[in-house]
Parts: sequence; structure tokens; C-alpha cells
Amino acid sequence: MEFYSRFTDFDIALFKSGKHFKLYEKLGSHVVQHQGVTGTYFAVWAPNAKYVAVVGNFNYWGAGSHPLNARWDGSGIWEGFIPNIGNGEVYKYFINSNTGQDFERGDPFALRWEIPPSTASIVTDTYYEWKDEDWMYNRRQNNSLHKPYSVYELHVGSWARSPESPDEFLNYRQLADKLVPYIEEMGFTHVEFMPIMEHPYYPSWGYQITGYFAASSRYGSPQDLMYLVEKLHQAGIGVILDWVPSHFPGDANGLYNFDGTHLYEHADVRKGFHPDWKSYIFNYGRNEVRAFLISNAMFWLDRYHVDGLRVDAVASMLYLDYSRKHGEWEQNVFGGNENLEAISFLKEFNEAVYQNFPDIQTIAEESTSFTGVSRPVFLGGLGFGMKWMMGWMHDTIKYFSENPVHRKYHHNQITFSLIYAFTENFMLPFSHDEVVYGKGSMLGKMPGDDWQRFANLRLLYSYMFTHPGTKLLFMGSEFGQSAEWNYQHSLDWHLLQYDSHNGIKETVKALNQLYKTEPGLFDKQFDYSGFEWIDGGNADDSILVYARKGNSENDDLVVVLNMTPVTREGFRVGVPKAGTWKEIFNSDQTAYWGTGVINYDAITSENESWHGREDSIVITVPPLAAAVFKRQA
Repeated sequence: MEFYSRFTDFDIALFKSGKHFKLYEKLGSHVVQHQGVTGTYFAVWAPNAKYVAVVGNFNYWGAGSHPLNARWDGSGIWEGFIPNIGNGEVYKYFINSNTGQDFERGDPFALRWEIPPSTASIVTDTYYEWKDEDWMYNRRQNNSLHKPYSVYELHVGSWARSPESPDEFLNYRQLADKLVPYIEEMGFTHVEFMPIMEHPYYPSWGYQITGYFAASSRYGSPQDLMYLVEKLHQAGIGVILDWVPSHFPGDANGLYNFDGTHLYEHADVRKGFHPDWKSYIFNYGRNEVRAFLISNAMFWLDRYHVDGLRVDAVASMLYLDYSRKHGEWEQNVFGGNENLEAISFLKEFNEAVYQNFPDIQTIAEESTSFTGVSRPVFLGGLGFGMKWMMGWMHDTIKYFSENPVHRKYHHNQITFSLIYAFTENFMLPFSHDEVVYGKGSMLGKMPGDDWQRFANLRLLYSYMFTHPGTKLLFMGSEFGQSAEWNYQHSLDWHLLQYDSHNGIKETVKALNQLYKTEPGLFDKQFDYSGFEWIDGGNADDSILVYARKGNSENDDLVVVLNMTPVTREGFRVGVPKAGTWKEIFNSDQTAYWGTGVINYDAITSENESWHGREDSIVITVPPLAAAVFKRQA
């Protein structure tokens, strides 16, 4: 094996100190020219190996012919150049460990893997001539926390499949042809892909990753995924990827026990094994592992032009006793249950990605009351841009699943979120987690007869879009998919032939439009001054009235939600300011499969004190519906 290296002494110093955040430029396989010969350079971190070789079809998978050289600097990196092999070559690393065992491992930095169940890595590149300059130039505006941020979450393998061959996946390019016009039509600002990194076990939905730097080959090549991102960007749609730095599977070709020792995972099972998912937890205290993970985050932002990372299972990282019984965990040095190494890692991750890509967003899926998740690191926070509002989601679903007759006894469940709504930058999620494992679909959670179920769902989404915070909706929920999500099949697109389901779709489309065009809904979506209760205490009628406020008082909105199927005629509502108020949205429109109880005419306020306001208007409140009013200039 010829000697050739891409590492400088500075690279090695950064790597050992955990500060090298572009390791994908160095480790892994890279087609290069060396002394006039084209070949592939390989580099792998295996500090506890006695011998490492590259094996593949080119040497009949023989471990003796292409050994790598161990670096002399104590970095644990093995490297070497193999002439006359290039892109498309299939390979693994043969590792003889100092424990005496022999392994064949995939490349942790491989940019592509074989299609599962095959498990070898593939030499490839991420070269692509991007045509999304306009989006990238203006991204800071489109991705701002003070702009509408409405996310469509989807699973690539089951969003849609070809009706002719329902067992086959659409590839990334075919997906682009169908998905981009659909997202444009629906008005979502961002798409969030459940993990598209290579994962051997399809039913894990991508959350059990072996190839952290590889887009899943099930759906095409790296360049095919780049094409999909580019097409979304050209249509003005941002792209968020689910990212899983919390755990990885124990597959023989992945990261587990990589060089015969606990290299990537924590050696102590109390910190290194996840009891819920039977997977392994990264050793956040190890410098090289931190560099691996932060480099991985950087890689997707850099090479794939991604606009945000939604970080999975943050709560499981933050707490040493997460899902563990007494005796199965060990306190930190201060006697607490916080995982100090993971907390320090998350802060460093956020600082690094925002420093290098200031116009992206990181979003934490975090289900506890841990403070400061979406506050800057310099203020003691974890540094995320946003945090999922899990408590709101649970309370809201619980409330809406109640029969409207009983809702007056659960009124505090639907008003409680406003007590803590501004303690974080919250995203309101109705994600894939709510429509699996027997939980039923979003429509299936709604009580009542057919009309009531659909009206309840339209009302639920209207509440979500007028509540402070950004929005996330899982695929299928936007047209009221009847069945629970099944990752093995396409969504039930045929339901759109029915007026009831099409009405849900039209409601979500209208709500996205309302959110994007009314500054009162986004100017101050993370600020207490952007929300004001007009009447939050009317439990008997189960009616909520609140104002949403923009930077200008001309953008103020009044939102009225009727949580019962009783129409209220002559209902008086206090308004923030005298003037003529016009209904600009009503979820009971016949176009949405509603009953058509609409306030068609503009309403001039009267100087009659109501709800603690000097002026008020009299409206008709539609049944199981939301009505939004705006003062005319």
C-alpha cells in the first residue's frame, strides 16, 4: 500500500481535541490522483486495531493484499492509497483487533452504501453543480424565526408509490416531480424528511443508522437527493433533515464495537446501552466521537444545502436515568441525573453549526421541562433554534378526543399551554409519533359522527395555526387520512375523491395561506406580546376568544373557537380597537365540508364594553369551528 495522506499535523491536533468539524473531507474514501495515478485514498479511525486492510471485489475480499498504514502520531487513524480503483467500487475494512478478533466493517464515513440487505460501502463523491443560488442567498429571511415556518413532515418510502408497482419506492427524482408541486399547492414553507441516512432495517423508519454520511441508496444516489433538495429550493421550500445523534444499532457492519472495543459507544452499559430501543449510545465525553457527530451535522448542511436539522430524542440524551430503573444509572459528579457530557456536546454542536451556517435552524425533539433548550449557549441555554411543544400536543389531542358535551370539564387543558408558551421558541407538532403504534390517525382521534369528526379536525388545525409557535404536520394528516400510518404502503391518496377529506386538505391550504400572509400570526410568534386572551374562561360554552398581534396594530387578529356543535347567534366579542372588522377565515365554509355558517358582512364595532374592552362586535359563531377577524384599514 503506497503512502499518501490527506492529514496535516493541524488536522490531527484538531481531531484529537474533538474540534475537527470537517472530518468528511479527510476520513472515508476519496478518489484522488497520486503521482500521476488515479486511485482511491482510504482512512479509518481504529485505534485498537493491530491490522487494518481494505477488502472488496478488486482483491476478491482477501485481507492480505491491501493493508492500511497506521499513523505514527497516536491518532489511531489508518490510511493508504490504492491505485486504479474509483467511484462505484464496493469495499469494507477488515480489522484485526488487539482483542484477537477479526471483523469486516462498513466505512463510518462512506458517502454511499449498498442497498440493504447488502452491507458494503461504495466509493463515491458528492460532486453536484447546484442551481439554487437564489434560495441560498435569501435563506436567512426564509428561515427566520420571525417568518412563517410551517413544516410538512414525511417519510420518503411511504409518502407515495407508483400505483402500477405499489411495492416499489419512488426514487428521489421521481419524488421531486410529485412532491414539489404538492408542497407548493399546500403552502407549507418547509419539508422535513424522517432520517434519510442509510439504515439497514427499514421498519426503523431511518432512526437506526449505520451510514451517517450516506443518503439511503433505496431511493437513489447522493446526486439524486441533491436534485430533490434543489427542486424544493427552486420552489422556495426549505429542507429539514431528522438527525439522530442519540443512539445507533448494534449491526455487525455499523459503529458498534467498531475495532473490537467500545469506540463510538460508551463502555459503561448504564450510559452506553439504550433499554427502550436496544441500541447503543454515543460516548459524548470522547473527543473523536464529538468530532464525528458534529462533522456529520456539518456535512449535511454543507454538501446537501440543508436548511435545518431536527434533532431526535434529545430528552434521552439529557438524562442519565432516562427510561432506567433505580440502580441502572449513575449520578453525575454533582449528584444529579443530568448527562453533563451530552449537554456539553449539544451546546458545542449548536455553537458550531450556527457559527458556520448562521441562516439554518436546529430544532430539538425534547419532551421534558429542561430549561433553556432554545436559548443561546452564552445565556446558559442549549442553543437550539426551536423546541417541539410536546406538552401542548398531548393536552390538545386529549382535549379534542373528548366528546364536546364534556369539554367544559377539561377547559384548563386547552388553555394551559399559554402559561408556558413563551418560555421556549416552540414548534407545535402533530408528528408521525401521534399516528403509529395503535394511536390511530388524527381523524381517528376525533369524536362524534362523520360530520363532527371532520369539523373537529378542521377546528383542531385552525387552533394550531392561530396558536403562537411554528407548525409541523405529518403527511396524510393534511387530508384526514383515516387509517393509522403504515410505512409499508403509500398514503391513501384516493380519499381525496371525497368532499370530506378534500375539505380537510382545503382547510390546511387556507390556514397555510393565512399564516403566511397575516403578520399577526408570525411577527411575534415566540413573544408574549404577540398573544392576548380576550376570553379564556368561558368553560360553560367551550368558546375561546383571543387576539394575535403583529408589530403593527393594523395586523391584529381576533380568533374565536367554538369547541361545541352549537351555533351561537348574536355572540358579543370584545375587540382590541374600534373599527370595522371582517371575517378573513372560517373553518365552517361549505368548501371545507362545513355547514356554511359565515359572517359575510363586515361588522362595525359598537361602543359597548365587553370582555374588558371598550368596544365590541356581535357575530355568529359557527359550530365546531374557528372564525378569524381582522380590522379593516
